[in-house]
Amino acid sequence: MRVIANPFRQSTHQIALPPETPFPSDDLTAAPRLLARCPSAAATPLLQGDRLAPVAEVHIKDERGRMGLGSFKALGAAYVIACDADAGLAKGRTYVTASAGNHGLSVATGAQVFGAAAVIYIAESVPESFAERLRQTGAEVRREGNIYEDSMAAAQRAAEVNGWQLLSDSSWDGYYDPPHRLMEGYLALMAEVFEQMPDAPTHIFLQAGVGGLAGACAAAARKEWGDAPVITVVEPEAAPALINSIEAGRPVLSEGPVSNMGRLDCKEPSFIALKGLARDADWFCTITEDEAAAQTERLRDAGFATSPSGGAGLAAMMLANSAFGLTDRSRVLCVLSEGPA
Repeated sequence: MRVIANPFRQSTHQIALPPETPFPSDDLTAAPRLLARCPSAAATPLLQGDRLAPVAEVHIKDERGRMGLGSFKALGAAYVIACDADAGLAKGRTYVTASAGNHGLSVATGAQVFGAAAVIYIAESVPESFAERLRQTGAEVRREGNIYEDSMAAAQRAAEVNGWQLLSDSSWDGYYDPPHRLMEGYLALMAEVFEQMPDAPTHIFLQAGVGGLAGACAAAARKEWGDAPVITVVEPEAAPALINSIEAGRPVLSEGPVSNMGRLDCKEPSFIALKGLARDADWFCTITEDEAAAQTERLRDAGFATSPSGGAGLAAMMLANSAFGLTDRSRVLCVLSEGPA
């Protein structure tokens, strides 16, 4: 495990980003109202996993059953499309994106519910079983390139050529509005946490790919609980997009092999998430492929079956021992972000 303290936390200096880059939304009211229009909309449970680590309490927000899609990602793109539908814009529109997993399902489902079309680009490394699941949800699936970044470039080109609406879960210079709203959708899970967990945790562990989930949850936690929780962002050693950017003081493209934490295997950070986490996170860390695999087995044996991506935050907590100030009196919050692959 590689660990660094966040030099921007409670500092007068901000990480170097275009000045128009927004912070993540912390509006907890908008998303639940619109998401209630989506199929199977219901709160997910907050489970107890106190035996997973030598701490007082482990609270696990279980997103494995979210809206029947098996992941927190159901809250993101579907919410953006619901907002468009509320404004009379979704019906007949084509949404295009790239996906390594659950984001594509959210786009496809939102499009299906609100009378739109979805085109999803996936890399050659994405399993055909996932491509077929997208097709069954009504999406057109196109393969492009060997890695996620290749398929995203193809989605951007298709949006420009065809006049389609690009709906990425990441953000970059000049592309902010859809991902900002998408991250706002993730706040629905934190609104539920605040009702389910009345006392603030002492520690929060949040896994990250481009950083959307982590950035949204951290922003909400700071608004609700202030400086009290120690927030740690967890990434694969093979995809250290956020931790490397924090060290560099600006967004950087990271390099590394393909990670078995496939949903987190992103080499570039979302600008919005990076700006928010530079303000809100206390620590950044990476875990190795072997560490993730071993802790995923532990989680399965404890009754929390998930993927190496879905359990990465919990894995870091279980590996931490006394790091991050954890003690036998700590109360920890983690997100179990998806079911087993």
